Order: sequence, then C-alpha cells, then structure tokens
Amino acid sequence: MRDHALWRVRPYLKPYLGQLVAATLLASAGLGAATLVPLVVKAVIDGPLARGDRRGIFWLALCVLVLGLLESLSAFSRRLTAGKVALGLETELRNDLYAHLQRLQVSFHDDWQSGQLLSRAMTDCRVIRRFFGFGIVFFGVNIITFLAVLAMMFRLNPMLAGVTALSAIPLVVMSLRFERQYLIVSRRVQDQDGDLTTLIEEGATGIRVIKAFGRRRLVRQQFLAGAQQLYDSSMEQVKLRARFWALIDMVPNLTLAAILFGGALAVGRGSLTIGGLVAFVSLLVLLVWPIESLGEILAMAEEATSAAERIYEVFDTVPAIADREDAVDLEECEGRVRFTDVSFRYSPSSDTILRTIDLEVAPGETLAIVGITGSGKTTLTSLVPRLYDVTVGAVMLDGHDVRELTLRSLRRHVGVAFEEPTLFSASVRENLLLGHADATDEDIAVALRTAQAEFVHELPWGLDTRVGEQGLSLSGGQRQRLALARAIIGRPQVLVLDDPLNALDVHTESLVEEALRRVLKGVTALLVVHRPSTLALADRVAFLHDGTIVAVGTHSELMERVPAYADVLSQSAEDLSETAELQEEAS
Repeated sequence: MRDHALWRVRPYLKPYLGQLVAATLLASAGLGAATLVPLVVKAVIDGPLARGDRRGIFWLALCVLVLGLLESLSAFSRRLTAGKVALGLETELRNDLYAHLQRLQVSFHDDWQSGQLLSRAMTDCRVIRRFFGFGIVFFGVNIITFLAVLAMMFRLNPMLAGVTALSAIPLVVMSLRFERQYLIVSRRVQDQDGDLTTLIEEGATGIRVIKAFGRRRLVRQQFLAGAQQLYDSSMEQVKLRARFWALIDMVPNLTLAAILFGGALAVGRGSLTIGGLVAFVSLLVLLVWPIESLGEILAMAEEATSAAERIYEVFDTVPAIADREDAVDLEECEGRVRFTDVSFRYSPSSDTILRTIDLEVAPGETLAIVGITGSGKTTLTSLVPRLYDVTVGAVMLDGHDVRELTLRSLRRHVGVAFEEPTLFSASVRENLLLGHADATDEDIAVALRTAQAEFVHELPWGLDTRVGEQGLSLSGGQRQRLALARAIIGRPQVLVLDDPLNALDVHTESLVEEALRRVLKGVTALLVVHRPSTLALADRVAFLHDGTIVAVGTHSELMERVPAYADVLSQSAEDLSETAELQEEAS
C-alpha cells in the first residue's frame, strides 16, 4: 500500500484536474516569462548597449517590465487556482473520513486511540493538501522549466548545455536515497504526533480526575516524554532534509563554476558572445530554484505518502456492522425481543463474554438484568441496537434477525440510555434532538418531565443553553437525566436502559422511577440494574452470572430459590447505603 497510497487519493483529485492543469500552466507561464528575461538581457548587451542605442535600450527595458508584470499576474492566478484545488480536496477527503468513522462499528473505536484518529483527520489531511496545492504543481513545472531552459542553453552553446544536463545525474541518485530514508522517519513522526495528540486529549477531558488525584506532575512527565520523542524524530527529519538540501545546493554551484570557466574559454575563442555568456549564466541561475525546491517537494511527497497510508488504514477498515444488501425497513414495531443461543466475544483472540443466551422479552414487558460487575450485562443489552453483533446465534426483534433490518429503522424503534451519559458541546435542545430531529416542543416537554430534567428551564438560556464539552458544566445527575430524556423523546417501542439512575439522589430517583412507570407501559424495556430499588420497575428479572443466564423469574422468586442473586442484591444494597451515608455527611 505504501507505494500506491498517494495514487489512491486520485478520486478526490479527479474533479479538480482541470484546475490543477490550469495552475500548472499558470505557473509555467510565470516561469516562462522569467526565462525570457535572460534572452532580453543578451539582446541588450549584444545590441543597443554595444551600439549606444538608447531608444533600443528603452524598448527592451519596457519588454522586461511587461515580462515581470506577466510573471506577477500568473503567480497570483496560480496561487488562487491551486488553493481552490488543495482546499477542496482536503475538505472532501476529511468529510469522507469523518463519515467513514461514523459508519465504523463501536469495536473499531474501542481499539483505536482518539488522538490517532484526530491526527489523521486533521494533520494528515493537511499534509496531503500541501502536496497537491504546491508540491505536485511545482514538480511538474520544475521538470518543464528544466527542459525548456536546457533547450535554450543548447541553442546558445551545446557543450555548456551538456555539462548542465550531466549535473542532473547526481541529483537523481541523491533523491532516490533521500526518499527511502525520509519515508521511514516521516511515518514515525506522524504516528508519534497521533500519540501525543491522544495524551493532550486525555489530559483535557480527564482534567478533573487528574486534579482530584494530584497527578498533574505524572501526566506532565508522560506528556514531556512523548513530546521529547516527537522532537527527536522531527529533528531526525530536519537533519535528513538539511543534509539533502546541502548536497543538492552544491550541484548548481559546482555547475556554475564549470560554466563560468568553460564560458570564458568559449568567449575567448569567439564561439560565444559576452551577452550569450551572461544569458547562459542567467538561465543557469533560473535552474537554482527548481533544484533547491526539489528537496522540499520530495519531502512533501514522502510526508503526503505516509499521510495517505495512515488515512487509508482507516478507509480500508470495512464496517463490520452495516446494512446488508437485502436489509429491510421495520415500519411498525411490536417490541418482542428474543436472544436465541447467543454467544459473544469482542475479538477472535478475546475471551467469550456471553455464552448460549436464550431469553425472550414479551411486548410491553420490562425485564431487569442483574449480575455482578463484569458479568456481561451491558454487552448483552448492546446487542439489541447492534452496537455489537453476536458471535454466535441471533437477536430477534418481532421475528426479524436484527442484522436483517436497516440500522436506521432498528435504531428508530430502539432507544438507549447508557450508564455513562455522553453529551456534546452543543445546546440542550441539540443534545435532546440528536436522534429525533423532527421531535416537537411537546415531545421535548414530555421527555423532560418524565426524566425529571425540567431543571433545563432554569439554565441561563433554557433549552438553548450550551452545556459545554461532554456536558461537564452540568452535574452527573443532570447529565444522566438529559441522556434519559434523549432516549425516550422519540417514544421508541423498545428501551435499553443501562443503569440510567445510578447518578441520581434518592429523592430524584424516586421521582424518575415514578415517571418511568408511566413511560414503560406498553413499551418493551431491558434494564441493567445495580440498585435494588430499580427492580420495582421490572416485571421479570434475568440473573446473569459469568456470561450465562442462570435464572429468570420475578424478584421474589429469585430471592427464594437463587442464593447468588440474593447475595448480589445484598452487596448492592450495602454499597448504596454507604453512598447515602457519605452524601448525608457531606451535606
């Protein structure tokens, strides 16, 4: 993939090929104007200047001015055109990358550092933009310039032109060697940039934990170590570029010395005029920029190749959870959920989390799922909205395997509230309408009232108040109530609630539970339960132990015949009691 990574970007370049060609032609026109100046200088020296013709000098000077204006105009137009190409390509590439990230399954995001994804979406797309906006244009222009100038040189003096042409051989050899070394270092720098971005992102989002545990010095040391690694690799990059540029800078200087020596001999023999020698040297000076820029262009190319390789590592990941070709829309939902011989593990190399789960939830029934931490409760409920797919067996909704339904229709009928509520840096209204943009003001009011989240009306701008990144401007209980309101605002027929009341105080919990009783009437619900009091909402309870359903029944039945179930609830009650005592002491 490394050799063809940049080639794979061509679909994004295709709509801009015309503009890219125009930018190249404009740059060529500018350099062409600059190339003609030495010929005009030759004409001045060998013509009007030698004859003392002031009028002739005036018109040739005016010609130089016109060529200078043409060069400036072409440079302006080229930058504008190339900028449109580069920014358009970058925008479309980043948009598609973000859309692909949204399509990828949750397990992909579990395995990848957020900083690495952020680095690819921002830094790598920007590196590719720089290459296509500048590097590729001037790579073509520099080749055209070299050939055009060389052709003019051959007209002036074939022998000196041959010496100039031979100077390209060491440039090619050094460039190939530089390319191999620089690509390796460039990839390391970009990967370390992603690692450092992850540390910064985690330090920003986890600032409360860092401060609470007094670990500022530790995380700073981790950051400094990562920053030092990036610095060392970047300096290795700089040294490679500096060494390469120093070597290629020698080539035109050595060539110039040879040309001056050979040109002086040619003038002495009469095979070259003084004006011709000045023009030849001026043309050689015009080749200094293409030669010196070769190092920068090759560095850009290698960085862009590495960036494209990193981006296509994401693009090449096929979404494991996606609509099948024959997927159907579930228009109406009764709400019957069935787990049939379900087993699950996160990856082929990981342990099995769930084993041979057989469980049915009738329409309108509320089933509580109880088990110790790590028993697989959250994983089990995550299979219903297809956040993960089963490894073995099937999850059925109204007789349909959920994998046979379109994701849009499945998630329209299945509402989810997670144990850790996630809010976005947006207004309260935007967070509530995340999954149901067409919800009415009445729907919002009902959801807020049900979730006991009407505190939002007391915020500075009510529903239009921005809650800040991850909703950290709100308390844990407030965030949880808003997440609960978001889950029920679309009035789904199936509700998956992963311990949605764990951050609520006892008084608010009782109010929310009372409201939930009304919401859960006629709705199929799976409740992950840690608090014994929440069991009052359930019609039945499934006891999950070591990834297996060991008992199903009412709360009373399980208390009587399943000692392990009673032990789990007893421990939960003790933990809740201790928490309540601490809250009372704190108040």
